[in-house]
Amino acid sequence: MFHRLWLRNTCPFGQVDLDLGWSENWRMSQSTFTAPRRSGRVFHKMRVQVRGRGHDGRKFQEVCNTLVVNSHGGLLLLSHEVDQGEMIVLTNPETEEEQECRVVFLGEAGDAGQRVGVEFLTPAPRFWGLEFVDGELGGSSGEGSVESE
Repeated sequence: MFHRLWLRNTCPFGQVDLDLGWSENWRMSQSTFTAPRRSGRVFHKMRVQVRGRGHDGRKFQEVCNTLVVNSHGGLLLLSHEVDQGEMIVLTNPETEEEQECRVVFLGEAGDAGQRVGVEFLTPAPRFWGLEFVDGELGGSSGEGSVESE
């Protein structure tokens, strides 16, 4: 007899599901594939204010740009170094709305900063100034590019 166990990663960036199968003698096989996201992503450049604690433990505040956003978080280009799992607060300067976030992804640091993936503690589909319907931008596939300065 063969059994299957599905494990889901809740990280919105680079989600991977594991399909672990085993037989009665507990020999396991493993395969990976990309899982559907909780909400569609869209390229959307906008300025946001970020507050939190840096890698060195000191408080920081900076204005940075988003690269990609969705109902559950986004990808930022941050000049301060932060740790994975760190809590930060984003502020939309146009609406002054604040969202608490968890750092869930750290990209390689470069001259322009570090790509940092954040996840809202609660979904906030209107935080970015875009209309996400059922997790998709304006009810579409979520693919596309939107820029605002």
